Amino acid sequence: MSVFDKHRATLETHETMMGAARGRLAVALDLLTDALALVGQHGVYCRTDRLPGKPKLDIALVLEQLDDAKQLVQSAMAELKPH
Repeated sequence: MSVFDKHRATLETHETMMGAARGRLAVALDLLTDALALVGQHGVYCRTDRLPGKPKLDIALVLEQLDDAKQLVQSAMAELKPH
């Protein structure tokens, strides 16, 4: 099943409100936010003994990459905003 099939209703709603490009970016941003929350929640339980209070390095790297992707999507949406 393609991403367009899986998220058809949400895409249709956002694309109608914002246009195709901004609507797709908005849905991608929602998916990234959900992924950040899930990985962050997982990081609470996967701790390292070397760095108490910090998630394991692999979890920290995934969180960093997801956050970077989210910032890029946000900047693309800002560029597409009508002036």
